[in-house]
Amino acid sequence: MKLGFVSAILPDLDRKDVFRIAKESGYSCVELMCWPQGRAERRYAGVTHVNAADMTDDRAKGVLDEAAAAGVEISGLGYYPNPLSPDADESRVATDHLRQVILAAAKLKVGVVNTFIGKDWKRSTDENWPRFREVWPPLVRFAADLGVRIAIENCPMYFTKDEWPGGKNLASSPALWRRMFDEIPDPGFGLNFDPSHLVWQGIDYLKAAREFAGRIFHAHAKDCRVDRHRLDEVGILATPLEFHTPKLPGLGDVKWGKLISVLGDAGYDGPVCVEVEDRTFEASLEKRRAALNQSRAFLRQFIPE
Repeated sequence: MKLGFVSAILPDLDRKDVFRIAKESGYSCVELMCWPQGRAERRYAGVTHVNAADMTDDRAKGVLDEAAAAGVEISGLGYYPNPLSPDADESRVATDHLRQVILAAAKLKVGVVNTFIGKDWKRSTDENWPRFREVWPPLVRFAADLGVRIAIENCPMYFTKDEWPGGKNLASSPALWRRMFDEIPDPGFGLNFDPSHLVWQGIDYLKAAREFAGRIFHAHAKDCRVDRHRLDEVGILATPLEFHTPKLPGLGDVKWGKLISVLGDAGYDGPVCVEVEDRTFEASLEKRRAALNQSRAFLRQFIPE
């Protein structure tokens, strides 16, 4: 496996500096964010370390030369919008730009684009399914024709009031993953596996990793701490941030040694990228770099260089 991090935590740095910090911090790869420039719809969104809308062959060579000079790889391109938004303009922008990210991945010879399925958060899964059937098979075919795999992150996107009550990403549980893959059996349609979102939902992430190992193309290393005293007060019907806190790997409830062991036994040898969303470490660039260093030191117990 290759240990990396998600570039969203370094929005104030350019791509060369992101690669430099990766090398200095002991990482071998980086997931580069590819939001449309100037669009920040929520926290951690709007970060652009690859301008997918303006990716030519020459520019792609320049990006690859920067990565090679730093001695790091690009684990995948990341863009996490809501392609199934009930707002037609938002949905169109998301799907159009996602195609540009897929094209950029092909030019960069990056095999994976990480994203969300999306969802109309005020409708049920069954009510969302016709839009899933309309939007996603053509996107998966488009990527497959270019030799790019699509990795869907399993974050429910159910944290803020505007995401209530259903969340903005269908791909939140193993039952829904099975339904997605039955609907679109293409081998290039898979998961960007994040165990932290399964923890606060009460789902066995080790069981999920075993079952879906063949569909995991990329993984995020983010932890979370479920605060039982808060859960006893607000219950599972509260928005999740009322009873859980995103943390760095090793500071929450994920058993990383067991998870890496399960993935390794299943043959997974792809990227595991630290995703820093721990507010304790976000006040300054110095603290964010400390978060990357601490996460790398912890995970190197299980993922050697």
